[in-house]
Amino acid sequence: MKTAVVTGSGGLIGSETVRRCAKEGFLVLGIDNDMRSYFFGDQASTRWLSDSLQEQYENFIPHKLDIRDYAKLEKLLREHAGDIELIVHCAAQPSHDWAAKEPLTDFSVNANGTLNLLEFTRQYAPRATFIFTSTNKVYGDLPNTLPLIETATRWEVQPDHPYAEQGVDESMPIDKCKHSVFGASKVAADIMVQEYGRYFDMNTVCFRGGCLTGPDHSGAQLHGFLSYLAKCVLTGTEYTVFGYKGKQVRDNIHSKDLVECFMHYHKNPRPAEVYNIGGSRHSNCSVLEAIGICEEMTGKRMKYSIDNANRSGDHIWWISDVSRFRSHYPEWNYTHDVKSIIGEIMTGLDKRLGGKSC
Repeated sequence: MKTAVVTGSGGLIGSETVRRCAKEGFLVLGIDNDMRSYFFGDQASTRWLSDSLQEQYENFIPHKLDIRDYAKLEKLLREHAGDIELIVHCAAQPSHDWAAKEPLTDFSVNANGTLNLLEFTRQYAPRATFIFTSTNKVYGDLPNTLPLIETATRWEVQPDHPYAEQGVDESMPIDKCKHSVFGASKVAADIMVQEYGRYFDMNTVCFRGGCLTGPDHSGAQLHGFLSYLAKCVLTGTEYTVFGYKGKQVRDNIHSKDLVECFMHYHKNPRPAEVYNIGGSRHSNCSVLEAIGICEEMTGKRMKYSIDNANRSGDHIWWISDVSRFRSHYPEWNYTHDVKSIIGEIMTGLDKRLGGKSC
């Protein structure tokens, strides 16, 4: 039976990938040890989502396994080696704030864990497609050197700049800048994924994501911008904006739209490819604009404060130029924008809160 391996299968992108692959008829092996609850506390646990997936799909088999443990990883996956066609690697330590607390943990998960999966793929499933969820943080704080202008609700790139129309493309350098510890560990993984594609001629790809989001995101203060913001609105919790007057801009892509990118690549892989992927000019907002949308949707005034200190290495403005991916896969397109994403997040959170939103 054709088999897909999904790491971080209880997370936002992992769970969406599980659904998509299960519907495509794959036997889906999920790998997730709910380390998110260690990173961000029980409120960010993904156990509820893993349990839900197991109930919905008979062809989904979850395994509580740490990707840093190569011996156990090999023991599990070697049994399915001849059938594995697709590996989607979503497991990660995802917060640059948290990474600074435990750099060894961050690097071992993001870099060493990725290397373990690449080496297994090379040894046992070299023709499989290997999809890596990288990040725009591989560009460090270099985007902050772009010429920006301030408007009433956001920062914007000067209109005569090459990035103004479509956003940041893959030609932006990734060195000689501050990345945060998290960004550095993801750079290591990103480069290794490319190297296995080029050196060993494997079908590897790095998707350098902007804000990846959707209704199943277990947002926390240190990770999951829109999800955590929506949770604060619904529960009446005060939200803290860190730096840049709340005018920092993020592009936001729905988990379903991103997973469709994965499937387009899988069906026609290009070895060692790299794509910036996100909401692009189609789906983006500043923090202040997102707060405004949440207030408009709920009819509630949000409690928030602005801390003048920005997070180290944080982007002031980021919009992904997705034209490279679209040129290779012209049939792909968006199905969600910022407002529809926030609406789905609100609905999902309200359901999980059991009507306890204020």
